[in-house]
Amino acid sequence: MNARTAEPASGMATGLVRIEQPQARVEGVPFQADWFDAVDVNLSAVERRTATLGARRSVKKEWQAAWLVKAIQCIDLTTLAGDDTPGRVQRLCAKARHPLRDDLVEALGLTGRRLTTGAVCVYPTMVRTAVKALEGSGIPVASVATGFPAGLTPLEQRLAEIRYAVGEGAEEIDIVITRAHALTGNWQALYDEISLMREACGNAHMKAILATGELKTLTNVYRASMVAMMAGSDFIKTSTGMEGVNATLPVSLVMVRAIRDFLERTGQRVGFKPAGGIRAAKDALAWLILMKEELGRDWLDPDMFRFGASALLSDIERQLEHFVTGRYSSTDRHGMA
Repeated sequence: MNARTAEPASGMATGLVRIEQPQARVEGVPFQADWFDAVDVNLSAVERRTATLGARRSVKKEWQAAWLVKAIQCIDLTTLAGDDTPGRVQRLCAKARHPLRDDLVEALGLTGRRLTTGAVCVYPTMVRTAVKALEGSGIPVASVATGFPAGLTPLEQRLAEIRYAVGEGAEEIDIVITRAHALTGNWQALYDEISLMREACGNAHMKAILATGELKTLTNVYRASMVAMMAGSDFIKTSTGMEGVNATLPVSLVMVRAIRDFLERTGQRVGFKPAGGIRAAKDALAWLILMKEELGRDWLDPDMFRFGASALLSDIERQLEHFVTGRYSSTDRHGMA
């Protein structure tokens, strides 16, 4: 990746701090098993390709700062803890509105520019609190649903949970699939289930969480990705963040290639969201490079790409402070909520 596709330093606001109009909904297509049933993903080839991302590509100094500002825009700032409270959600929303300290914003040449995270992601019962806290900001509220994280509650309850979250004001719904359908090769059942979830979302955008760490093979990851897109998923997402293995670059490459194949077949653009375990700014850069190289500039904006994360923003802010001051601060200076 040529780092000069991004604006550096004081000029970065012109090239990076822009929010696109909402992406058109993915309509999906009828189920077609022949689009994926002959696919067999080569693990070694995938690992070789992803191993080159950090080795061949390097983004330094002002160019790195510009890319990190871009990463902030693409974060779904998330809290999905059992001890979530309205106060924690309100503080998280305040951080989403104002992700960088004023002195850093000024030093980076971003004063007067709109810089927020891509969304705030919470449980359904916290949606109303988040919507109120974000009023007037233009930041959408995303909600997990469908029996997150396992997705093993009865289907009617899962659909009702989607409708509840939408009714509370969620503009985006992160659903979880029934992994058993993928593990047993019952792709028609998976398609039918996701189609019902898509219908329950109404006008809210739907992100399909594949829980890739539980799908066993990259071939299953590709097939589940394709089925989710056929059923009308606006985004496909790697993980709940609660599996033993969450977002990895090999899994992400397979999903991104599936997005590219679906685009070529249908002309429909599907977004991508890696989630779980992405905590370091250098990791964010690797995923941005992956998106730029595999799908192009259009997939570097929040309408097509998101990180599911919270700790990531703290490290990005810390790295930007180092860029501005030449010094690393203590991590406790960059708390979330």
